[in-house]
Order: sequence, then C-alpha cells, then structure tokens
Amino acid sequence: MTHHGGRRTQAERDAITVEIGYAPCSAAFTAAVLLGAVAGPALLFGLPDTAELLLPRIGSVLAPVLFAARVVSVLVRFRSAGQPSQPGRTSPDS
Repeated sequence: MTHHGGRRTQAERDAITVEIGYAPCSAAFTAAVLLGAVAGPALLFGLPDTAELLLPRIGSVLAPVLFAARVVSVLVRFRSAGQPSQPGRTSPDS
C-alpha cells in the first residue's frame, strides 16, 4: 500500500475492508469443503468402525487448521501485493 504522509485514501481503506471480509468467507468455504470431503464418506457409507470414528475427527482437526492458514495467506498476499497507483488502472509491470 502506498502511504501519503501516513494516511490512506478511501480507496485503500475500502480495499482493506473488502479483503478482510473476503479472507474469512473464502476460508470458511474451503474448510467446509475439506470437512465434507474427509468426514462425508464416514457419514454416507457403511465403513468399518475405525474409519467411521477417525474420519470425522480428522476432518474436525484439519478444517480449523486450513481455515487459519487460508485467512493468513489471503491477508499476507494482499499486504505484499503492490496496489495500482491509480484506481482502475494496473501497474506498468503487470
């Protein structure tokens, strides 16, 4: 982000707000898909008792880890990405 005397423009503040909203929404969706993919077969199919016990537990451990990793990765990527110098325009090197 470019800083003009330490102050952000309204467009920069809006971009940050959108990114902060996008990060947990995309993370929740990704975690739900992972949980469904891992725990779903145990709920839908007649699997051995061990698998029916372990798959939901594994999914419930992996989903929050993936959620946190996704939020952090989205926000760090946004922070390190150079924003265009003018709204609606791309950087010359893009």
